[in-house]
Amino acid sequence: MMHRFIFVLLLLFALPSVADEFKPAYLELKQTGAETFAVLWKVPALDASTTLAIRPQFPAGAVDIAPRFASFAAGASVQRWSMQVPGGMIGKSVEFPGLVRARTDVLVRLVRSDGTAQLARILPGDPRFVVSASPGQFEVARTYTVLGIEHILLGIDHLLFVLALVLLVKGHRRLIATITAFTIAHSITLALATLGVLQVPGAPVEALIALSIVFVASEIIHARQGRPGLTQRYPWLVAFTFGLLHGLGFAGALAEVGLPQLSIPTALLFFNVGVEIGQLIFIVAVLGFIWLARRVQQRMASTLIPRLWQAVPYAIGGVASYWLFERIAAF
Repeated sequence: MMHRFIFVLLLLFALPSVADEFKPAYLELKQTGAETFAVLWKVPALDASTTLAIRPQFPAGAVDIAPRFASFAAGASVQRWSMQVPGGMIGKSVEFPGLVRARTDVLVRLVRSDGTAQLARILPGDPRFVVSASPGQFEVARTYTVLGIEHILLGIDHLLFVLALVLLVKGHRRLIATITAFTIAHSITLALATLGVLQVPGAPVEALIALSIVFVASEIIHARQGRPGLTQRYPWLVAFTFGLLHGLGFAGALAEVGLPQLSIPTALLFFNVGVEIGQLIFIVAVLGFIWLARRVQQRMASTLIPRLWQAVPYAIGGVASYWLFERIAAF
């Protein structure tokens, strides 16, 4: 009964998640002249006419200088047009007055005429984007580090894979080697895919990522039954192999926000740094929780914690199986 309860909880948690996709609204401004900009506005929608009640409010005096073209695809309404802002945009702001009621975020990307970019995630608590002058390397590093941390901590499938590795691999040295192999692998494919050297369709990658979680969850169950598998014997090899897939997933998320053309190495490096920081935060939290659970079990002599512990790999595998079938159906 307890196994079923845990599984249902994790399944309900998983249903609204789409692991590697950023789902806020998205505004892109590309400077085409001193006062002119090409605009792309993408907002989640049920159909072409039913969208979230969010609209960008541009600085006073901004006027359209080309017709707006609208389309609907993959659950989003997309509009493209060109506008002119007298005096340019530096020091001015774009506001999103409906953001508080919409319960979502807005990702804004401004590409300047010199190739530099300004990127920000706009939250309901401060629904405005203030345009700054061309950024330095420090701003790029800070922005993409934060994006990397956010992505890994919001990427439930990546976290479940890491959780499965932590539960399966015994010994701190073996765990460090395993996580290091995972890190090296996803860093390689993240760089190759982001730079355009490696191009793989996103849908199969997402399905294979789900399959990797199912595989490792089953390995935990087999190991507990006295039938250690490949992951138990060579955890670093499995982590490296599947890490290549997860790196492609990270690249898909990074493609959503893009890279500043004059700071690609810096942005790519610090996005990866952010991913590693988020991953370490999660691992430390998991190890801390395991330590605390064992202490509680020793003091209370309760059978509840061991029963929950036994249910975890089944829950991980069940959620990942749901994702696997869902993603295959979306091909």
